[in-house]
Amino acid sequence: MFAWIAQNIATIIICLALILIVAAIVFSMVRNKKKGKSSCCCNCQGCPMGGSCHKR
Repeated sequence: MFAWIAQNIATIIICLALILIVAAIVFSMVRNKKKGKSSCCCNCQGCPMGGSCHKR
């Protein structure tokens, strides 16, 4: 078991780093959504869902 971990330590570290990055992005998106910020950052006048994603 330890030999396998030693042989694949670089892959394990890279996977853990990617998981942490994705988790940070999702956490940031959830926090922004709770604050009422939009995830698209675009002009909503032309968007068909513009009335349902922002509180007016």
